[in-house]
Amino acid sequence: MKSVLMIGMGKYGHLLCRDMAELGNEIMIVDQKEESIEDLLPLATSAQIGDCTNVEVLKSLGIQNFDICFVCLSGSFQNSLEITSLLKELGAKYIVSNAERDIQAKFLLRNGADEVVYPDRDMAERVAKKFSSDHVFDYVELTDDYGIYEIPLLREWPGKSIRELDFRARYQVSILGIKTGEELSLLPPADHIFQKEQHLMVIGKKKDVDKILHKI
Repeated sequence: MKSVLMIGMGKYGHLLCRDMAELGNEIMIVDQKEESIEDLLPLATSAQIGDCTNVEVLKSLGIQNFDICFVCLSGSFQNSLEITSLLKELGAKYIVSNAERDIQAKFLLRNGADEVVYPDRDMAERVAKKFSSDHVFDYVELTDDYGIYEIPLLREWPGKSIRELDFRARYQVSILGIKTGEELSLLPPADHIFQKEQHLMVIGKKKDVDKILHKI
């Protein structure tokens, strides 16, 4: 569970809020229009009406208390950029901002965003899943039960091979690839020996992946 601030409760903000709430996060929602947050009040821990381009409004929210701040505005890149910059100045721990084009993403990253998402391309559920866990580095939903996950190694895995761990039989998930830094090796052989700092790309049921994550 994480403490989350969401600014801008349009269509994407609504979807993200619902998915983050379902995953058990504590959410504060903010929008300039009361009607934009009314239907989300049962899901949010707290809510406020205000213009977040005003630094005094942001200060009143206690920015440093949130694990993640989402800037979910659409249709006003200037406002998104201003809010992102102000959040960084106020000490936000991690800022995720929206972009519609790559050029916007570049400006957002230069002005305080830690990560940029593209709502038209990224499903809100994927974003929610990723940022609700400290140990899921990426996630792609395949069905309601199955997905592809990027996860770190358990402490006991480095120095051992896939065959030695009897990985598929023991953990009920399959390894699609081994990620070392930015390099991805697909379909590793059974004699592959795990190295520290490697990540695994695995496919399987959510419940089986969760069993692994609970051991980290």
